[in-house]
Parts: sequence; C-alpha cells; structure tokens
Amino acid sequence: MWITSPRLMVLGAFPALIVGAVYVVAFTLFAVNIDAVAVAATPFAEGWADGLAQAVRFAVGVALMAAAVIVSMVTFVGVTLAVGDPFYERIAQAVEARLGGAPPAIEEPRRTSVQRAIVVAIRFAGLTALIGLLIFAAGLVPVAGPFLSPMLGVVGGGSILALETSGFAFDARRVSFRDRRRMLARRRAVTLGFGILTYILFLIPLGAIVIMPAAVAGATMLARDSFTVQNGAVSAS
Repeated sequence: MWITSPRLMVLGAFPALIVGAVYVVAFTLFAVNIDAVAVAATPFAEGWADGLAQAVRFAVGVALMAAAVIVSMVTFVGVTLAVGDPFYERIAQAVEARLGGAPPAIEEPRRTSVQRAIVVAIRFAGLTALIGLLIFAAGLVPVAGPFLSPMLGVVGGGSILALETSGFAFDARRVSFRDRRRMLARRRAVTLGFGILTYILFLIPLGAIVIMPAAVAGATMLARDSFTVQNGAVSAS
C-alpha cells in the first residue's frame, strides 16, 4: 500500500504523527519520574532493609512501565483511529476494492454510529485495564516478574491492537464486538502474529507513524479472512 497508494498512506500517517507527539511527551514524563512513582506505590516497604526495598521497588517500576506501555499503545491506536477516522476508513475501503468482494456501504444515522463507537471504546478500556492489572500483578512475581510482565504486555497488547485496527472491516460487515473477538480467536495464531508484530514495530521510534496506516490495511485483510473462515465454518455445519 505504501508503494501503490503512497498519497493515501501519507494522509493516514499524519494523525499518528500528531497524536504520537503528545503521547511521547506524556510517556517521557512518566518514565523520568518512574522511581518516585514506584516509591509512592510501595509505602509498605518503607521500613524494610535497603536491598529488599530496592528490589521490590525495581520490580514495581518494571511492572508499572510495562503496564504504561500497553495502556499508552492501545489508547494511542484508539485516539489515532478516532482523529484520522476518514483517512483510515479510506485505506480500508481501498484494500477492500483492490481485493474485491467489498461489502455494500452502510447507511445509518450519525448518532447510531457514535453510540456504537462509544460502547466499543468502553469495552476496549475495560480490556486494557484488565490486562494492565495482570501485567502489574505479574511484575510482582519474585525473580520472574521483571521478565514476565513485559512478555505478557506484548501478547496482551498485540491482541488488543488486532481487535482495534480491524474495526473498519468488521463494522462494514455489521459484525458486533463480541463476534469480532470470536472470529479472530478462531485464527488465534495469525491474529497474535499480526498483533504482536504491530505492537513491536510501534515500539520503534517513529515506527508508529509509518506502521499505523499499514496496520489498518493489514487488519482489513485479517478481518476479511476471518470473516470468510467463519462463514465457511457456518456453511459446513
């Protein structure tokens, strides 16, 4: 898509650039003050031996950073998709037109689409909060915590990114949020492969600007395939 439709992809990169600049500043401030945050989060370790207190606060700091990464990543995608909605919808439509078999356009009141978007955003917020808590709890596991929490963040974050970026294609097919999760779960390996790779590429400085429009294009293909697999399974049964 970057080679064949560069102008459209550049338009999709602008929202990621604007939102990304804000997120970089916010995340940098959090990272710079992580030691103070870790100390504030562990008042129970105040009277402990220095070595033990430092080890606990280090583990808490790693857990907080891992949780902050996934929260910032998922909310960044959600905010960017909202800001650049017309551009990303055009990217999804371009992929649909190129591959053929695009669903007919849905005509519905603006109020209905806004209400649906709000409900989906709330569900994403709940999923993100749950995974963030799991990551924080995993970070407190002795010895393995500092390694376990980032790994859990990559897997959990990748899953949510696949759900988020595939929204345009699934919405065009009138697929509910619950059904979207079920369809992607039927192809768990492909979904995780796509989501985790996207997540990792987002961690590269300035990577999200280039990858964001490409992720929407890739997620559209993923959604199309998942929808086809689901319909084939239903027909076979």
